[in-house]
Amino acid sequence: MSDSIARDCVRTGVHAGTWQDAIRLAAAPLVERGSIESSYVERMIESVNELGPYIVLMPGFALAHAAPGEDVHVSDLSVALLDEGVSFGSDNDPVRVVMCLACVDRESHIARLQTVAEKLLDDTFVERMVACGSDQELYELVNA
Repeated sequence: MSDSIARDCVRTGVHAGTWQDAIRLAAAPLVERGSIESSYVERMIESVNELGPYIVLMPGFALAHAAPGEDVHVSDLSVALLDEGVSFGSDNDPVRVVMCLACVDRESHIARLQTVAEKLLDDTFVERMVACGSDQELYELVNA
């Protein structure tokens, strides 16, 4: 994810009551930047409603995403570190880290997923994310 998450797209101490809120809050920076429209956020939520908690890739970590569409203007990533874990109905609950992936086309979607997957190959990566005490610390970790 080297330099792939902008400083204003990294947030810690986020409070979400539900997994739907967690996705909305994690995606908020992408909406604020104009990278995506709010309809993309709702499509991410609908994907989980339809397919189950497939986005919870490993203990404590969810990668929210949906298919590329007209409501994605710029390929972008954001990440939210939740102050408390939320349940997605997955064996890997509770989730403390929610990353949002938005891509303008399938090729960039696959490339970004590969970049995220490489970071997650490190078994301690999610733990190190959860241990971050500030937006800046999390930003530096995900862009290392």
